[in-house]
Amino acid sequence: MLRVAVVGSGPSGVYTAQGLVQQSQVPGVRVDVLDRLPCPYGLVRYGVAPDHEKIKSLQNNLRAVLEDERVRFLGGVRIGPDGLPAARLRELYHAVVYCVGAATDRHLGVPGEELPGSWSATEFVSWYSAHPDCVADGFVLGARSAVVIGVGNVAVDVTRILARGAAELSPTDMPQAALTALAASEVTEISMVGRRGPSQARFTTKELRELGALPDTEVIVDPRELELDPGYNEPSGLPAANRRNVEVLRGWAATPPRGAARRIRLRFFLRPVELLADGGEGEGRRVGAVRFERTVPDGHGGVTGTGRYEDIDAQLVLRSVGYRGVPLDGLPFDAEHGTVPHLAGRVVRDGTIAPGEYVAGWIKRGPTGVIGTNRPCAKETVTSLLEDAGMLVRRELPEDPLVVLRAAGLAPVEWAGWQAIERAEAELGASLGRGVVKLPDWTSLLAAARTARS
Repeated sequence: MLRVAVVGSGPSGVYTAQGLVQQSQVPGVRVDVLDRLPCPYGLVRYGVAPDHEKIKSLQNNLRAVLEDERVRFLGGVRIGPDGLPAARLRELYHAVVYCVGAATDRHLGVPGEELPGSWSATEFVSWYSAHPDCVADGFVLGARSAVVIGVGNVAVDVTRILARGAAELSPTDMPQAALTALAASEVTEISMVGRRGPSQARFTTKELRELGALPDTEVIVDPRELELDPGYNEPSGLPAANRRNVEVLRGWAATPPRGAARRIRLRFFLRPVELLADGGEGEGRRVGAVRFERTVPDGHGGVTGTGRYEDIDAQLVLRSVGYRGVPLDGLPFDAEHGTVPHLAGRVVRDGTIAPGEYVAGWIKRGPTGVIGTNRPCAKETVTSLLEDAGMLVRRELPEDPLVVLRAAGLAPVEWAGWQAIERAEAELGASLGRGVVKLPDWTSLLAAARTARS
């Protein structure tokens, strides 16, 4: 029997488990899917916006894999110096596949980025998604204007959530504290700003169009900024997705403002150079505006500065300029790309393949693609692992890893514990007159999971 540990229960981890148990090349495969959190599904649970119910329904497909009798979910298991050492994990399985994603966000690297009121989009998403590690709040408190730096799908998500009303968010699984705060929000001006032009923006057309469908909200686009983009002026040479984006932006640019309660301004060719304080002192000092430099295309796909500047008022700044992988205990790391060096998913140490160690997902290829991109990525890694299976199974393993984990003082949350969390979230929602509402912290999640064992 080939015993495999998959570290991470997001899409890449679950697709890896699925590929292992549904193949016929190597019979008798058993997979333990380990996760630091007591809940499965990774960014599908903690990264997809709560109002994107269709995408969140992907959990049903992931659930089917995790409920397979050959797959076991073990949540609440931390791998590393403050949990189970990676070397010990390697002893318990024939192979370990790391599917841990890109755990941190990129910084702007500009003065004032540390001012109160300046956050990463990751922190904001974690707050409204009830990630148990999130301790921040007060994002929208006292804010009237917000600036979102970045023009990818995450930037569109946070912009949309800022502009949504309580009536639209109440049916979602958003935690109650975030819903209450957003319901009281006074943010009416939201600027989403990119340093390059519309033809190079990373958002998808579907996401972009959703901004124009928000109740009592108008999208404002300056045609003069669009016209700086050669691709905007000659869209026939653009990929189809970019052409569709350009068509949507053209429509908004030609529509006069109608005086809606909230305004979303899409800005292009502006590079952030400094976050400016609001003039307060001591603990009252916080962000009050963002200074941008006007950029223009450099003729080589990039932009260059012009020396002209513009300040945009903002009491809330969210940077959404990409994710980045972090070093993993016991594994080599490419600091430049934020990934683990590999060959077709096989971990490479000092130019040599490390037997029995593999990667899939963002920690393998970097934070690129959509959820579905993880399928072929996982398939490649699974193919490599199965090719190595004959060598891997020669090593004798100790007893059931779950017994070893418990003996080490760990208390893994098994599938029954996760189901208990689901029941608790349904009960919480019912008590609030809503649907399912997420439990927002470690204490409540683990308390709910323990009811499965009582």
